[in-house]
Amino acid sequence: MKDIKRYYAIPAQPKDIYNALTNKNMLEIWTGEDAVMEPVAGTEFSLWGGSITGLNVEFEENRKLVQQWFFGEMEEPSVVTIILHPDKKGTSVELRHTKIPDEAFENISDGWDEDFFGALRELFI
Repeated sequence: MKDIKRYYAIPAQPKDIYNALTNKNMLEIWTGEDAVMEPVAGTEFSLWGGSITGLNVEFEENRKLVQQWFFGEMEEPSVVTIILHPDKKGTSVELRHTKIPDEAFENISDGWDEDFFGALRELFI
């Protein structure tokens, strides 16, 4: 198992990024795929047409999102924490992703940079 901790600069206010991460319609706009999302702890979610599935654990409006991501037959889910830090150029997004299966690490790592935060950043440029 491996962990990731990264920061991404996005030229938008935390409330706008939070909305893009938690609003089903916004998720579908910037990912270009079907999404299932309800910003309520204990609800299941699905991104990229079911490529990513899991459980919403915690929401702190305009500041924080915690999810469990499921990988096949793993006993323990992977944990994703996204924290939004306002700064003078918009928002510094802190990503912490723990318990990533070794065989999925490279794909997940690239996916965060390109597919997830790359696409999210494009929404606000």
